[in-house]
Amino acid sequence: MTLFSLIIALLIEQVRPLPVDRLVLAPLRALSRSLVRRFNDGQVHHGRLAWALVVVPGTVLVAIAYYLLWGLHPVFAFLFNVAVLHLTMGFRHESHFFTDIHLALRMGEIDRARSLLGEWRGGQYLDASSSEVARLAIEQALVAAHRNVFGVALWFVILPGPGGAVMYRLARFLADDWGRRQDAEFGDFGAFARRAFALIDWLPARLTAGSFSVAGNFEDAISCWRTQAVLWPDKSSAILIASGGGALGVRLGMPIHVSGEIVDRPEMGQGDEADADHMQGTVGLIWRALLVCFFLLALVGLAGWVSG
Repeated sequence: MTLFSLIIALLIEQVRPLPVDRLVLAPLRALSRSLVRRFNDGQVHHGRLAWALVVVPGTVLVAIAYYLLWGLHPVFAFLFNVAVLHLTMGFRHESHFFTDIHLALRMGEIDRARSLLGEWRGGQYLDASSSEVARLAIEQALVAAHRNVFGVALWFVILPGPGGAVMYRLARFLADDWGRRQDAEFGDFGAFARRAFALIDWLPARLTAGSFSVAGNFEDAISCWRTQAVLWPDKSSAILIASGGGALGVRLGMPIHVSGEIVDRPEMGQGDEADADHMQGTVGLIWRALLVCFFLLALVGLAGWVSG
């Protein structure tokens, strides 16, 4: 049931993408603002309490609903799995930016590609070269694929029912919404959300990086992962970008032009300069990595069925 739930949810998303902003992000933002107003005094322990009030009940209630539906009939539980996965994945919400940037670079419309990249990542990239735009789009796509598909899928497999998928999605949202804020007024309220998601994402990020390695140039991917990931401040993103760049044979990271400034970054991956062709290769790498994960999940399920 687990594998089929994942496959059906992904197929539905490809055919009918979910309006993530309206159905998922808008309610979460409203809840986040309410909790910040009520609990935020700049202290870590209040941030921990607010995080627990969102993530723990959400995870537990979904797990309970799954078991109640299973008691009624397994078909109801299966449909519930698919519905929750459709709500928690949402890769198409971001992938259209990648597709449009890829098309703009193919057509030589560099200004449009820069504008789309700014909408996707934030910031302005008016001075970015076409290689920089492709490089940044590939980095963003590798991380987005992990956080919208691979990470959700892994926790869906680990925890009973779809509770793990909900936990991962909620933890990721709070890490983005609270954990990234650096203003003095917000204080340390988001520190726990940032640390909690880093812990929750520790294993999924490494399994996704391993999938990228198997689906591409394995030796280069592992080498880049081992030697380059330590240089990047965000460790989760680092191993995804380093292994993805090595698997694709493309140079990522490196200095970029953002909002009128040059931001220095270490080199990740290895090989050629990024271009539109490498963007096309990124799509193939992500789908191959997903097939690797599904194949392994099918083997585990088959082994359990045979032993049973």
